[in-house]
Amino acid sequence: MNKWGKLSMGLLLAAGLLAGCGSNNNDNNTAASGNTNTGNATAAKKLIMGTSADFPPYEFHKVVDGKDTIVGFDIEIAKDIAADMGAELEIKDLPFDSLLNELSSGRIDMVISGLSPTPERAEAVGLSDIYYKAEQAVVVREADKDKFATMDSLKNTKIGIQTGSIQEDIAKGIEGAQLTSLGKISEIVLQLQSNRVDASIMEGPVAKSFVKNVKGLVITDAKPEVEDDGYVIGVKKGNTELLDQVNKTLTRLNSEGKIDEYVAAASELAESK
Repeated sequence: MNKWGKLSMGLLLAAGLLAGCGSNNNDNNTAASGNTNTGNATAAKKLIMGTSADFPPYEFHKVVDGKDTIVGFDIEIAKDIAADMGAELEIKDLPFDSLLNELSSGRIDMVISGLSPTPERAEAVGLSDIYYKAEQAVVVREADKDKFATMDSLKNTKIGIQTGSIQEDIAKGIEGAQLTSLGKISEIVLQLQSNRVDASIMEGPVAKSFVKNVKGLVITDAKPEVEDDGYVIGVKKGNTELLDQVNKTLTRLNSEGKIDEYVAAASELAESK
């Protein structure tokens, strides 16, 4: 409350009555996400999702009704989580390798971006139940499909990979491979098209989407050997309230078969012009 200075007793009483009628008790109105809303007690909760929106069909940019929009089945899952919380969803498109730092700093509330549950990530942030599993794939130029048909054939090659991804870990295990680590899958595709790298390892559905839409790229017969633990949602360490809500929503979506529906719809959208 502002300092009024020296006023008459009558004005002080009037000011006190007005203050009592027009304000709340200054308690913060905190959403389950961990965000704090001050002022109007009826203000909508906000849930901030961090993602790297170059990962179709998980999350990607699409012109919808003339407007650039982030879409994908991870986005649909996020919408359900926010709706179950009674919160407004805000999406931040960020480089993949910055997502966990943004989460730990509190600038975002959750990460949904094809996130694998590695032991290192489990130590740094809270991880949800697994909501989806998919295979890995090797993408090359069409002319090199037979040349790179096995994982052994990738030895001593130049491989483009997304920074901080599980695919980067796979590539590091390939003997003699020279890695070009970049923040966006689209940047890796450009490296392939311009012959700067020989191959890339990508999430299966992501690889299929790019091959469908980028002329001259194919998926080879090479099969990266990796224990697929699936994908999870990350929240700030210790935010058990949000984590419980995320898992509750994921359980509902799986029981209703919604995630498979979202994957199918997002895959179709990613392949459409």
